[in-house]
Amino acid sequence: MTLARTFATAGRVLSQIRHDPRTIGLLVVVPSLLIGLVAWIFTDTAVFDSIGPAMIALFPFIVMFLVTSIATLRERRSGTLERLLSMPLGKGDFILGYALAFGLLAIVQTAVAVSFAVFVCGLEIDGSIWLLFGVAVSDALLGTSLGLLASAFARTEFQVVQFMPVLVFPQILLGGIFIPRSDLPDVLEAISEWLPLSFAIDALTAVANDSEDAAWIATKIAVIAAWIVGAIVIGSITLRRRTP
Repeated sequence: MTLARTFATAGRVLSQIRHDPRTIGLLVVVPSLLIGLVAWIFTDTAVFDSIGPAMIALFPFIVMFLVTSIATLRERRSGTLERLLSMPLGKGDFILGYALAFGLLAIVQTAVAVSFAVFVCGLEIDGSIWLLFGVAVSDALLGTSLGLLASAFARTEFQVVQFMPVLVFPQILLGGIFIPRSDLPDVLEAISEWLPLSFAIDALTAVANDSEDAAWIATKIAVIAAWIVGAIVIGSITLRRRTP
């Protein structure tokens, strides 16, 4: 695994996406539109201020998961991955290249989503806007890494969607969006404590309310980072050269 090959893979992916306006729109525009829709639904109420940070975690996470997993899977189904791996390109180079490319896109996506939520939708942030951005980026990267992991096991785009009830929906239901996690049954609360999206939602809410210090937020980001690294490592180990 070399940096040159990783960067070359990332550059190829970014070049492909640059010529795909629909994917760019899905990545950059759709999360902001969904956040705006939620804000519009709760106009003239204080609800959006309480759930807005969770929406910043939720929509970019889902979009990055879907786009990354399907894009990576198509490389394998089309035979591109097999041709690439016949060259001096390792699985680690491929996975890290994709992670780097979509990580850069995640930063752009997060910048647009956070700016839209705060400056257009009026989400009140009592803490640091930069810290909020940092947590949101880690959350989008989490969606990217889990998408890479799902693509390593899926054989078709439909199977990628089937992974959502396994990897995404439980995190949404148990992440504290609908009710505080402390109000969940004991078993579900214990499970939620191990889900990475819960850490992202907790951190974003804490930054928005300025209820925790930077060290507490950094701990949450570190846990999310550990999940990201773990998903990328497992994805690179289990990635198949081609789809049977």
